[in-house]
Amino acid sequence: MSWTERLAVFDTETTGTNPLTDRIVTAFVGIIDANGEVERGSDWLADPGVPIPEQAAKVHGISTEMAQENGELARDVVERIRDSLNWIARNKLPLVVYNAPFDLTLVAAECRRHGLDAPVLGPQVVDPLVIDRAVDRYRRGKRTLTDTAVEYGVELLDAHDASADAVASGRLALALAQRYPDELLVDLPTLHEKQREWAETQAASFEDYMRRTRDANFTADRGWPMRALN
Repeated sequence: MSWTERLAVFDTETTGTNPLTDRIVTAFVGIIDANGEVERGSDWLADPGVPIPEQAAKVHGISTEMAQENGELARDVVERIRDSLNWIARNKLPLVVYNAPFDLTLVAAECRRHGLDAPVLGPQVVDPLVIDRAVDRYRRGKRTLTDTAVEYGVELLDAHDASADAVASGRLALALAQRYPDELLVDLPTLHEKQREWAETQAASFEDYMRRTRDANFTADRGWPMRALN
């Protein structure tokens, strides 16, 4: 059976852009079918325990006050996300995460922060950002989820809402597989390894570019689908 028959999808909205130090504000984990229709899903609003910067609140619409009044305890939310990801791993479903190293590193860091074991995933992560950069290397323009969704005809009506972004990422993975079947319609472990190699190549290329044009000592972040925490 193709990995495109049934996909798990995951996304977070956060207090900032550093997965090692920032916190989860909202999250969504769901399952979609081969047509991109949502079978089921769970979403959470957390009180991150720290102020939500105004810039972050403008992106996802959740203020510190909203999170404090309506959010669950951060540890409880992190534990439920962890348990959901472990369930996905046990059932060997593909897990679609756009820019996976951000969200998966964030979850691992949050687990450590709250004294929880991190989720243990197998070779099942599907990252449309890494894939798109590999299969359409020379396309000009931004590679945000919003821009890439437009490129592949995927509707995204509420960008920076965790559930909307997660579902759009899953549908984008399906669209990529349809457009590039020879590269992508392989077994899940093979696809996972391809992405690991692509991600390393992309990081090395970016590092080389930055060293030549801006900072001779620049080092790109490494680690796909999750960065090291130390």
